[in-house]
Amino acid sequence: MSVRAPGAACARLASIGYAAAPRMTKRRRRLLSISHSYVIGLNRRLPNELARLGDDWEVTAIAPRLFKDQLRHAHFEPTPDDLCQVRPLDVHLSSEPHVFFWGRGIRSILREPWDVVHIWEEPYCFGGIQPALLTPRTTPFVFATFQNIAKRYPPPFGSLERMVLRRAKGWIAYGETIVRAQADRDGYGRRPMAMIPPGVDTDLFRPEPARGMAVRRELGWGAEGPPVVGYLGRLVPEKGLAAMMRALEALKVPWRALLVGTGPMQKEVDAWVQRQGGRAVLATQVRHHEVPAYLNAMDMLVVPSLTKKNWREQFGRMITEAFASGVAVISSDSGELPFTVGDAGVIVPEASHEAWVRALEELVTSPERRRDLAARGRQRAIEHFAWPVVARRTLDFLERFAS
Repeated sequence: MSVRAPGAACARLASIGYAAAPRMTKRRRRLLSISHSYVIGLNRRLPNELARLGDDWEVTAIAPRLFKDQLRHAHFEPTPDDLCQVRPLDVHLSSEPHVFFWGRGIRSILREPWDVVHIWEEPYCFGGIQPALLTPRTTPFVFATFQNIAKRYPPPFGSLERMVLRRAKGWIAYGETIVRAQADRDGYGRRPMAMIPPGVDTDLFRPEPARGMAVRRELGWGAEGPPVVGYLGRLVPEKGLAAMMRALEALKVPWRALLVGTGPMQKEVDAWVQRQGGRAVLATQVRHHEVPAYLNAMDMLVVPSLTKKNWREQFGRMITEAFASGVAVISSDSGELPFTVGDAGVIVPEASHEAWVRALEELVTSPERRRDLAARGRQRAIEHFAWPVVARRTLDFLERFAS
């Protein structure tokens, strides 16, 4: 008995009028992700990681061409590392975070055949409401929220938020306090939810002592000297800067302070810095790509946020960046901060001056304690907050609706 080669069989079929069946290629699913933060190249790590992980996904991100917030004007940053497709659009009223909206082109993009639309905007702000309501009802969309206070919004925001919730297939909560605040509210608890934190680039933010020493030299500090107590963030009252400065002045041990940021309290903070006689520096011109070097110039990062009537800290991105950079963290217990820190940092009651003085003095005088916290923070960043981990969890959640 002879056995013919497969090629001969195919040739025989073709000769009598039959053609081999064409190979079927699987259609790649299409994901659209929308966020005003995508104006900055580094902030597009989520859609880029989604594109890296999803072999059968085509990922597109919508970003502003120009976003003028209350602190600066951010122009769209094209980067050669983008794995996702990026479509810049105009935005209007970007200086008002609750009412900014997307310009011409958003409607036609949303009417393309998407398998899932992911909206990284709050469902009570026009920047999130507009694309949610323009998404066709046959297209599933998922929104994300940082809101960790159950609020009643004035017209028309409250009714528009309810419309978004009715249209949404699911939502992402950026932390434990967000779940506690929203899960029992009408419209939230009835829909699938995933608690997924924002990510951090553990390659960009990593321990680099040499870069930190270079920053110290630029600031006029030598390699030797007291530990550097750092702050990174907006200079606003709710961030607890006044309490931090009072606690530092009460220490009976030497210290240096490096404060990085801008905001309404800049004159007040700068005046305090001038009174410290060279042991404190305020850096107001640090760009985002320079932040890792400045974190490496710190021996510890202080996050002294204070809860207000209508605000409490929502996540604390500076904490995950400090963790990834191998910097010890000491934080208040405002809002989401204790859940972000976990067991990798020091938590201090936000309103206790005495507790802040004790905690700061302990870390300033204990290099062993700082090294232990730095190692634990780096490990926590890699295991819980690294972008590949966050993107994997996000894609797993979004795939539930695309199926």
